[in-house]
Amino acid sequence: MSKARINLSGTEINDLNQICTSITEIAKKTKTKIYGPIPLPTSKMKVTTRKSPCGDGKASYDRFEMRVHKRVLDLDVDERALRLIMKVHIPEGIQISINVLG
Repeated sequence: MSKARINLSGTEINDLNQICTSITEIAKKTKTKIYGPIPLPTSKMKVTTRKSPCGDGKASYDRFEMRVHKRVLDLDVDERALRLIMKVHIPEGIQISINVLG
C-alpha cells in the first residue's frame, strides 16, 4: 500500500500546530491511518550585527535569531483525504510539500 508524506515547515509554531491538527482531523473523518505529527529538530538561524552604523564608538552588538520549526506526517493514500488536505487553508509563512511514496 502506498503512503503520502507531508512535510511542514515554518517560523510560526502556532500556525504549524493548527495545520497539523486540521490534517489529523481530516484523517480521522475519512478513517485513514495517520502517523505523526513527528517533530523534527528546530533549525536556528542567527545573525549578529554591530549597532553602530559608522563603526565608531562602543562595540555593542545586536543578535537576531529566526527559528524554523518542522513537522512530518505520514498517512495511507486515500484520494478523498488528500483532496481535503489540499483544500486546507495554509498561512503565508508555512511551506508544505506532499510526496506520494510507492
